[in-house]
Amino acid sequence: MTTSVVIGGASGIGAAVVDRQRADGLGVVVWDLDVEDGVSCDISDASQVDAAAAETLDRIGAPDLVTVTAGIGHGGMLLDLPAEEFDRVLGINAKGVWLAMRALARPMLAGDGGSIVVTSSVSARLADRTMGLYCASKAALDMLVRVAALEWAPTVRVNAIAPGVTDTRMLGPAPRDSGWLAGVAGRTAQQRLGTPDDIAEAIVALHAMPWVTGQTVVADGGLSLHSPIDPLGRPDR
Repeated sequence: MTTSVVIGGASGIGAAVVDRQRADGLGVVVWDLDVEDGVSCDISDASQVDAAAAETLDRIGAPDLVTVTAGIGHGGMLLDLPAEEFDRVLGINAKGVWLAMRALARPMLAGDGGSIVVTSSVSARLADRTMGLYCASKAALDMLVRVAALEWAPTVRVNAIAPGVTDTRMLGPAPRDSGWLAGVAGRTAQQRLGTPDDIAEAIVALHAMPWVTGQTVVADGGLSLHSPIDPLGRPDR
């Protein structure tokens, strides 16, 4: 049986990946902060990551597939943010993901190898006011993916998925059909927000591509296709 670990698999994109993989007959172990029948882990804590990896190896051995969807959103103008916020955001979205990747890559490299896919964002390459630390954390993650792909090749492939705005609890209580989210949907070529299933489908597909490694694959419905500068003045973009 193909085995899988989904880190951040209790909700949102991670839960959608778990559902798809279990439907395909994979044996899946879920890591999250609070998860029933899974492995409890705060990926920003190196000791918890090491303990979670040890428990996972006891359960299923070295996994064939690892998906990391754990992460946090963040907002705030760069001039206004306290210094500790940098450590918190980068500590989860970049360092924490690296810790999890590293902990499971070790046994994968010693065994039959496999595939790792982590969740980045179009914000890794698009500058958004009020999202500077989030953008920086995802940009750092993209480079970690590229270096890991080189260091762990050819045994373990490492890639990232970059969603656009996806309708998960990270968006909070903001209305989906008005305000800024309605504007995002209107700017997106597919004319809607992404869903967890949209991104999970892309993640599962990327795991199955043996000739792809070190890449950040954009899955954003066309949100990032064009510049906000529009000389034609079309209001619907």
